[in-house]
Amino acid sequence: MNILSTELAQDIVTRTMRIIPYNVNVMDANGSIIASGNPARIGELHAGALLALAKKLTVEIDDASARNMHGAQPGINLPLTVHGQLCGAVGLSGAPDEVRQFGELVRLTAEMILEQAQLAGELQRNSRYREALVLNLINGEHANPADLAAWARRLDVQFERPHVVYLLELDDSNAAATDLQALQLRLQARAPALLTAAAGPHELVLLDFYDAPGPGPDKQLLALAALLRELCPQPHKLTMGIAMQGMAGVATSYQSAKTAARLGRARHPRRHQYSYYDHVLPVLLSGLNRGWQAAQLRAPMEKLGKNREMLQRTLACWFAHDGHPAATAEALHIHRNTLDYRLRRVGEITGLNLTRLEDRFLLYISVLLSSPGS
Repeated sequence: MNILSTELAQDIVTRTMRIIPYNVNVMDANGSIIASGNPARIGELHAGALLALAKKLTVEIDDASARNMHGAQPGINLPLTVHGQLCGAVGLSGAPDEVRQFGELVRLTAEMILEQAQLAGELQRNSRYREALVLNLINGEHANPADLAAWARRLDVQFERPHVVYLLELDDSNAAATDLQALQLRLQARAPALLTAAAGPHELVLLDFYDAPGPGPDKQLLALAALLRELCPQPHKLTMGIAMQGMAGVATSYQSAKTAARLGRARHPRRHQYSYYDHVLPVLLSGLNRGWQAAQLRAPMEKLGKNREMLQRTLACWFAHDGHPAATAEALHIHRNTLDYRLRRVGEITGLNLTRLEDRFLLYISVLLSSPGS
């Protein structure tokens, strides 16, 4: 068992020698001293430890025994085991009658340190596996579904449950990758069920599960935002994607969060929180901004010519207020008659009838596809 590193061995020596007045040696599974209160002994083969390791029992060496063993000193040597596996030995230098009372204390302390280190290592490996799983899922087409399903089962991740991807983006361009790693560790401690993955130097993907009926993704967004305000000191924005089920849904949720974040930043740059559900139609239409169809959909805005910026802003506000003239005029700080004139001009220039549902919908799509961030 390779858990007993030099660093851990020295930690055992340092901690135990704070509470007992005797020198402590830590030996690896081959009986070599890898840490000691007497640095000159590091690297020596410890005869007492070899016996303790071979017998898997405590071995005491008195003055008489020490004289018959090359390089040995009086003391007590105890084997170290972690989860039933022998990994090394710990020795206390001194007359056995004097140090015997401390032997079990030192061994228990050493094994506790080793068990904690092993658990931390397992948690760290598990965290890396979880992160790798998330990264493979958000890049859905690059992995074998059967392999991912087996991977998820090993990690006890149940994709039959509804889940949603949240995208956290740090606003601070000077933030280091270590800031994101530190945030991941804090999130792991506070929300262990949350799966996280760094998808970029300033981008953290968070995959969360919820049960229906119960608090839906909207309430979880609020709870997660509150937690992040506490754990993440850097300025950041949080975006929720579409709620899905099944492994294939993770990539969809991630892409919807990415698009909602881009649209949200462009349209509401001062906000810190966005959701796919606040931009459903713009997010879904964002995939139509290429090809000849997109050119035709944007054509009405292209026809507005030199007055395009003012008229497009008027239309965007009009649609945002569900076509209510009074609310739109108030938001634009213009008279109702001015609003009516502008809308008539849009109809005249584009050839669209704003009282006709299909024309109005076409105009709405044209505004969306021509807006910043679309």
